Amino acid sequence: MQLHDLYPFPEERKQRRRVGRGQGSGLGGTSGRGHKGQNARSGGGVRPGFEGGQMPLQRRLPKHGFKNALFKIRYDVVNLDTLVEAFPGKTDISLEDIYERRLVKGGSLVKVLSRGDLSAPLNIEAHRFSRAAVEKIQKAGGKASELLVEVLTESAEVAEEAAEDVEAK
Repeated sequence: MQLHDLYPFPEERKQRRRVGRGQGSGLGGTSGRGHKGQNARSGGGVRPGFEGGQMPLQRRLPKHGFKNALFKIRYDVVNLDTLVEAFPGKTDISLEDIYERRLVKGGSLVKVLSRGDLSAPLNIEAHRFSRAAVEKIQKAGGKASELLVEVLTESAEVAEEAAEDVEAK
């Protein structure tokens, strides 16, 4: 088999629409845009959701609910069995070790989940632990160290800066 034998064959491919190439093509003259009007002009047409000046649907419907997506704290998860596989024979696993092995994206918040079993004691450092993971770690004789998560929104940062400016004056 060679490249020219591959399907679809050139004659089976759909031809692109060539507009403005004379009356004989069927798309000459106005090039399929009709006569005059907003859609006939270059750059013409209306934006998505425009209803001719009528109040559009997305503005007629009421706002509903509470959206906290901007402020949600997201954790990258690591399971106990993954940690045991990645660090054989190691008893102390720090956050930097997890980042170095690329078990999670560097700098992200880490949560340890309980999948897998522990046979040796492990001292693990992470931002969060599931309740079951803490039980398994303690049952094996290890320690789960939870790190402090500092979360500042932009509005909180602006407020802090303003407070510092007032104190400085």
